[in-house]
Amino acid sequence: MLKQMENAGLTDLHFGLDPATGLKAIIAIHSTARGPAIGGCRFIHYTREQDAITDALRLARGMSYKAALAGLPHGGGKAVIIKPEGAFDRAALMQTFGRMVDQLGGRYITAMDSGTEVSDMDAIETTTRFVSCTSASGDPSPHTSLGVFEGIKAAVMHQLGKDSLAGLSIAIQGLGHVGYALAQRLHQAGVQLYVADIERERTDRCVREFNARAVATEAIYDTGADIFSPCGLGATLNSDTIPRLNCRIVAGCANNQLATDEDGNRLRQRGILYVPDYVLNAGGLIHVAMHHAGRSADERDAKIREIAATLTHLFAEADRTGQSVHHVADLHAESLLQAAGEVQLTHQHQEVQHA
Repeated sequence: MLKQMENAGLTDLHFGLDPATGLKAIIAIHSTARGPAIGGCRFIHYTREQDAITDALRLARGMSYKAALAGLPHGGGKAVIIKPEGAFDRAALMQTFGRMVDQLGGRYITAMDSGTEVSDMDAIETTTRFVSCTSASGDPSPHTSLGVFEGIKAAVMHQLGKDSLAGLSIAIQGLGHVGYALAQRLHQAGVQLYVADIERERTDRCVREFNARAVATEAIYDTGADIFSPCGLGATLNSDTIPRLNCRIVAGCANNQLATDEDGNRLRQRGILYVPDYVLNAGGLIHVAMHHAGRSADERDAKIREIAATLTHLFAEADRTGQSVHHVADLHAESLLQAAGEVQLTHQHQEVQHA
């Protein structure tokens, strides 16, 4: 476990267990160098508890990188609640989780993620103030989709030399809150959509509303669309699926899309521009952080639209250095975290001297 934490660059890992409500929770804090760790709370079934821990570790680091490249005064954290089998009191479980968050004294701010809803955040808010995505702030999905949409436009300009999405085709894998919101924006921009989801009603809805073409979940890699957009769970880009792609760009809202770091290089070798997920999907985090800080909607939306400029800079740096875009993004995020850590240490040293 300690080795796994070290490899993830984690600062601390917290476990919560409450037999009365069925709570089994993990909170992973990757960094607080730039400010309090912030990141969503997943609430899904896991076959093994170790899988939940691994999920939390990977996602926490991604949140640190996401916050740094988005220019937010936050570090990264992630919570995972293992969904109980059988009947349970959901509100009571979430309230207990809120107490766990509160015990960290503001080192971690929680929010919505896969499997959690606004009502869950409202329940959590009854036991801690370190939470966002409540009824007061709303669902972050539309804001995530705005950032992904703007980032796709930047990728199309860089890779295809087009300043419009009209007439292009995009294959969307996963039509949850963000995937559906993204499909809506893309349809309005004149994009032909190919859609796949494990829930048939989601694909049927997009066919009705957006004139999309439904594709079997396993066939979505083979559509030949201009852009492939992973918007479901992670690790869908791997040594088996990448050779099947005929797209020019991969850009979606799912976290941890690459099964391994080498898969990013595989995409580059095939001439496919991979847009790093934690840069592209930062719109939701920007919404969560800025609402928690009391900033205006206009400030928030302007900050979300900056994602396109950040990506354009990363694309240019990757071209200049001959590296994969995801490597350039990682290096840039790590340099920002290192600089913040050095400033933090300097401040601590000065406080000791003045004590």
